[in-house]
Formats: sequence, structure tokens, C-alpha cells
Amino acid sequence: MDLNIKEIVSVTLILFSVIDILGNIPIIIGMKEQGKKIRPARATIAAGILMILFLFVGESILKLFGVDIQSFAIAGAFILFIIGMEMVLGIVIMKETSETSSTTIVPLAFPLIAGAGTLTTILSLKAEYDTLNITIGIAVNLVLVFLVLRSSDWISQKIGRGGADVLRKVFGIILLAIAIKLFKSNWGA
Repeated sequence: MDLNIKEIVSVTLILFSVIDILGNIPIIIGMKEQGKKIRPARATIAAGILMILFLFVGESILKLFGVDIQSFAIAGAFILFIIGMEMVLGIVIMKETSETSSTTIVPLAFPLIAGAGTLTTILSLKAEYDTLNITIGIAVNLVLVFLVLRSSDWISQKIGRGGADVLRKVFGIILLAIAIKLFKSNWGA
């Protein structure tokens, strides 16, 4: 295991783009307006458990199905590309369908925070980054998620809907570039 600050920063930014907690502020505010209670600590812990478990067990699951990390990374690159396109173009390609009253776990912890894109990204990152650095990147993101959830009302007042839309588009472009890099680096591997 090799502690590498550059890798930690890269992983943190990649996951921050995919989790898109700032872009989810309108959804979080909408849930609050509907009277749904949001528990930031529970949502963060549940999402963290999902991400860490997938980081360590996801590869074993792939081996069970005979899929290698590079193939999964390329598939992940396609998913990241689609998520990036959604963010930039403001369209919905991948719909999350989940109807439940447990707002803290579903849909907040899963799939908004630790959804398919996040889990795919975590496993895809294993093809290029050290597990320790990915774990630290996940932890940094969980702290950011908790802080955003905790202060979502204040953030929504300060940045407004337009500010959240701009952030979403900027992170969407970054995500598109990351998807292309991930695809290129795993194509011939």
C-alpha cells in the first residue's frame, strides 16, 4: 500500500463528481419540502458501508462471473460517460426507480450517494489507484457528503438553483474527460 497525495486528490475529485452531492441539493430540498426527514449521519454511514464493501468485495463478485477489472473499468467508463452527458445536457438517461418511505437509506444513501455510478466508479478506480488511496478518497467524500446534507438548507439559499446547475455542468465535463481517460487506459490492457 502506497500513500499518494496525487492519487487521493484524483480519487476524491472523481468520486465527488460522480456522487454529485451539490447537484443533488435540489432533490434533497424537494424531499424536505415533502415532509421527509433526512438524517445526515445515518445516510452518510449507510453510503460509506456500501462503498467500502464494494471496494473490497466487488472484485470477488466480478471473478465469480468471470469478468476482469479492465473490462469492468471500460464498462464503468461508459457509465461515467453517460452520467457526465446527463449532467452537461440536463437530461435523464438512467432512471432510478425506488418508492419507499425510508428517506435516509433509500433513496438518499442508495442510490443518490452510493448509486450504480459510484459503485462502478469505485471498482473501476481499482484498475488504476491503490486501495488505500481509494479508501481515503471515499472517506473524504463521506465527510463532504455529511457536511452538505447537514447544511443543505443553508447551501440552497446561498448558491441558488442556478449555482447548482452551473456546478453540475462543470463536474459533468470533468466526468466526461475522466471517462475517456479511463477507457483509453484500459482498452489495450
